[in-house]
Amino acid sequence: MIEIKVPAFGESIQEVQIANWLKQEGDWVALDEEIVELESEKATQSFPSPAAGTLQNIRVKVGQFAKVGDVIAMLSPGSAPSTKSSIAEMSSGQAKNDKDESVGPVFVMPAAERVLKENRVLATEVHASGPGGRLQKGDVLQHVERSRTQSASARPNSELLDKNQPTPKRSQNTPSDSRGPGDDEVSREEEIRPMSMIRRTIATRLVEAQQNAALLSTFNEIDMQPVMELRSKYKEAFSEKHGVKLGYMSFFAKATVEALKRFPAVNSEVRGHDVVYRNYFDIGVAIGGGKGLVVPILRDVQRMSFAEIERRIGKFAELAKDNKIKPADIEGGTFTISNGGVYGSLLSTPIVNPPQSGILGLHAIQERPIARDGQVVIRPMMYIALTYDHRVVDGREAVGFLRTIKEVLEEPARLFLEV
Repeated sequence: MIEIKVPAFGESIQEVQIANWLKQEGDWVALDEEIVELESEKATQSFPSPAAGTLQNIRVKVGQFAKVGDVIAMLSPGSAPSTKSSIAEMSSGQAKNDKDESVGPVFVMPAAERVLKENRVLATEVHASGPGGRLQKGDVLQHVERSRTQSASARPNSELLDKNQPTPKRSQNTPSDSRGPGDDEVSREEEIRPMSMIRRTIATRLVEAQQNAALLSTFNEIDMQPVMELRSKYKEAFSEKHGVKLGYMSFFAKATVEALKRFPAVNSEVRGHDVVYRNYFDIGVAIGGGKGLVVPILRDVQRMSFAEIERRIGKFAELAKDNKIKPADIEGGTFTISNGGVYGSLLSTPIVNPPQSGILGLHAIQERPIARDGQVVIRPMMYIALTYDHRVVDGREAVGFLRTIKEVLEEPARLFLEV
């Protein structure tokens, strides 16, 4: 038997949380096939099987915690089962009680297993059409859709029966707001779930920032029409040449570098009684992932092209969606950009990610009336916010920082002429 232990994630990480078991007890796994997702305080990583064999004795369930080096399961080495023996296991699984939510059959693929759990469907209820009798994601989705269609077609008959039933009379002694066992009622149950490792870390760091730094926010607004026109004019040619879409984030990343060059205190860090001024620009970009917000780092943005920035952000977004961001991707960073506008936020005060001294908040682009040359015109406007550590950044520098962002983006040619 081979012990499956929690691997080392880094010097500072001593505990992880079981995010998801990709295989169940009794499943056969191949060498290097992913069997479990482990979530640390920095990222979620998949752990591959150290050998081919059958997974046994899962000791730590989803949501529970384990320390580095702890044994979380066992693996019985062996070759892949034959088709006949696998079919026998499938048949035996069909005899399980309907209340059993396990997905024991060895043919269930990881993607299909997730859909089964999400829709509370047993693997034995679904026809497997994959090679070798494997149950695939498409099989489960078809089964779920077919079940929904059948339920919808049966609903009119049930509604008709309900209408034909006599209306029950309420007892005079029963309060009008009382509810019987058969009445529709809002559930008042509570569900307790352990906070994820990433969410615990986010909570700790945000509280730390509020307690240990003198945070203050200042605001400005940008007329986004020049950037929108430039983007609209060149986005097709840009996409054809570089194979990636031209978004707004590359403009903001470049404008941020220019602002940080002019106001280096915003790119600094407090270490004890010292202030560390950085001459490089590693900018974190907040991205919503499967487990919550993550902030992967764009290293040396001053050296990156627009295409490199967009390509890197797109790659991070894919990794975050699949919970595959690595600790090295989010470590460090000298400044952060958070775009709440993608969720519809009009105005907010972002919180600094310590030990950084500043964070830029972007918001939704909204058409608003503004004054131009004595005339009222409608322009696509965006509010921007800078939250900064007042211990090292003065108000004058913070205002100047945002004015630089505004000036550069309202005249985007500055990004290319370096003026």
